[in-house]
Amino acid sequence: MLDLAVLVSCTLAALFLYRCTSEIVNAQWRLWARRAVGFGAFLIWTNEILGVQRIAVLFNHSVLEWTRCAGLVAGGILLYSAAIVAILRTAGAFEPGRRRVLQLAAVAAVAAPVVLGTRAFIRRDDLTFRELDVKIKGLPKDLDGLRIAQLTDIHLSAFLDEATLRRAVGMLNETDPHLTVVTGDLISTKGDPLDTCIRNLAQLRSSSGLWGCLGNHERFAMAEEYTERESARLGLRFLRHQAVPLRFGDSSVNLVGVDYQRRGLPYLVGTESLIDPKAFNILLTHNPDVFPVAARQGFDLTVGGHTHGGQVTLEILHPTLNAARFYTPFTYGLYERGDKQMYVSRGIGTIGVPARLGAPPEVVLLRLCAI
Repeated sequence: MLDLAVLVSCTLAALFLYRCTSEIVNAQWRLWARRAVGFGAFLIWTNEILGVQRIAVLFNHSVLEWTRCAGLVAGGILLYSAAIVAILRTAGAFEPGRRRVLQLAAVAAVAAPVVLGTRAFIRRDDLTFRELDVKIKGLPKDLDGLRIAQLTDIHLSAFLDEATLRRAVGMLNETDPHLTVVTGDLISTKGDPLDTCIRNLAQLRSSSGLWGCLGNHERFAMAEEYTERESARLGLRFLRHQAVPLRFGDSSVNLVGVDYQRRGLPYLVGTESLIDPKAFNILLTHNPDVFPVAARQGFDLTVGGHTHGGQVTLEILHPTLNAARFYTPFTYGLYERGDKQMYVSRGIGTIGVPARLGAPPEVVLLRLCAI
């Protein structure tokens, strides 16, 4: 459900815009403008009401997802529009002498995010393939060139269909990886097609098996044990505070996986006991915010997701300006702490709204390189 503060802010924004329509909009369009504002407020409150579990169970799951999405979009548009109008009013933009020009400017400012949002919606399933060399000092010879395929944040739901997931699986299988990992968030909410997702992920291939860690949405859906059990039955093993040794020639990789690490609690408690000082240690974690702790504990490479690369980024203002930055500095790409490294993938799915802007969905191949 929308946070109470956000709900109140959106409602106040709607009331403000409703009052200002006489200043902003010509008389022949005023009624339609007020109806649009009222409809936006209706969507926001509908989103809140449908967040009540006893009411939500009465509706089709896909209808719920799209209605909630509409509420989030409406809230964003109302807040943005109210901010633009407030700025223009403060500047005296609606004085009779310059009302026409600045009215057009206000309309353009409000229309811009709608145009960008439409583009972000259309391109949300535009899968990209990223291949990256991870350069590691002192990497054993038998691990030089090791290929690790990563798929994360699938969110198979009303916003991402099975065909897109099959494409992602096919793209990764073409890379012939030594190791394939899935780093959480197979679905978004309870009722999403978890079995379908697991069945498709079981089609991934690698010479050293399929491994993964669970994300926060498996926890939200109360599906952690089910996901672990059913995936293992089909050959995909989720590591839950567990380590598995993998041999490559005369060298070994110690692959460790942990459940979702919640913010506000100590990270990776007890995980240092899973470190193998004689092996190359890789940590699979959904939440990338654990990286400083993982590096201190001795993990050579951390692989994560969770952030969607921000999902919607405002690159025109700053290359890293996105919502994910509010809860972690590790939003996308390769990070270093001394000789320890982490890669954070954007994943392929979306949450909240089915849109991506400046953060296209990706499947990833990491190649370990000795330097």
